[in-house]
Amino acid sequence: MSRIVYEHLAPSRFIVGTVGNPGERAFFLQVVSNMGITTVAVEKSQVAALALRLREMIGELRRNKLASLDELSIVATVDNGTLEFPIVEDFQTGIIGITWDQDSQRVIVEAQALTEDSEQELLDEDEINQIEDAPDLLRIYLRIHQVRGFCSRADSVVASGRQPCPFCGMPIDPNGHLCPRANGYRR
Repeated sequence: MSRIVYEHLAPSRFIVGTVGNPGERAFFLQVVSNMGITTVAVEKSQVAALALRLREMIGELRRNKLASLDELSIVATVDNGTLEFPIVEDFQTGIIGITWDQDSQRVIVEAQALTEDSEQELLDEDEINQIEDAPDLLRIYLRIHQVRGFCSRADSVVASGRQPCPFCGMPIDPNGHLCPRANGYRR
């Protein structure tokens, strides 16, 4: 089976959303453009890390004056709409990479499908040609205001889950939880 590259050059939507109740939620990244809809499954920790790294990248772009002032001055576009249904998962995400393309003034987000290889790394085009079954890839070209909007939504989606225990940091179920720091007593 050959590799599928889902490439979205000018997406109208780039969002994170969930399906299910807190504690049992499935997280998805969804991209909508004239190329169609691509939906990939991600972990909650991947969403939080992606939002953090994207914010750091925007800060670096501003500090080092790598992005044009026109791009940096556009107000964030937060998309609070629901995921497009039906949700058809194209693949489970393993690795996510981000880069800045100076020429097009776009942030490129790449999500590569999870593989069975425990030491997975994001493959470049030369490596892909040498591998028979290279993992699928989602590549998105985003403007800075879209990235800021994604980060805002990602923060709210991640925070809307179960609250952490103030003692052990583990999530608290609606019925409480057995806290290891309280010697197994319910809080």
